[in-house]
Amino acid sequence: MSSSETAAAGRGSLGEALYRDLADALMKGALRPDERLKIRELARQAGTSVTPVRDAILRLVQNGALAMRSPRDIRVPVLARDQYLEIRQIRLHLEGLAAEAAARAADAADIERLAAVIAENELAFAEHRLDRAIALNQVFHFELAAIARMPILGEILRNLWLKMGPVIAAAYEAGGRTMIEHHGHVLDAIRRRDPAAARKAIRLDIKSGGDVILRTGILFEPR
Repeated sequence: MSSSETAAAGRGSLGEALYRDLADALMKGALRPDERLKIRELARQAGTSVTPVRDAILRLVQNGALAMRSPRDIRVPVLARDQYLEIRQIRLHLEGLAAEAAARAADAADIERLAAVIAENELAFAEHRLDRAIALNQVFHFELAAIARMPILGEILRNLWLKMGPVIAAAYEAGGRTMIEHHGHVLDAIRRRDPAAARKAIRLDIKSGGDVILRTGILFEPR
């Protein structure tokens, strides 16, 4: 491999790592709706040039996870109400499927891991560590697809959560424990090997959290 090819490969792997970091920040709610991303600041934090940062951001712009108002104004989108409702409807079906399948597939280690996530999330709430609680909420939801042994479904959900993570995070303080009150019910259903109950519990979780989102005023309402 030539030196130019080696350099290109290095930039590619760095760009991929930056993309994963930004995507993870979106999914875990570390970025909020309408928050502006500064390429030079992100490059400084990563200890790199602006090129791989710009490349990572452009990938997220292309799939709708970020919005480019101008080359210097890149922001987390503010979802319109109808966009949110469409995504919520899709989540109700797909995460319901994940919960059902998890109830059938879970082994003792899976159940222990899911219980640990819920316990840590409860502790984060009790200690008012909101950022940690928000991140653990995403971990809980993604664990269901992982326990179900459905990696393609997990990838689809990750794409949805690129858009949903910031919205859920913005509503978390207003929602409080409403945002996680059904997680224990999901776990109980999985322990009982009850797919229907697991599906019902995760759908209730999505709906109750969604009710908070709909009344907080964080969605764009076209006039």
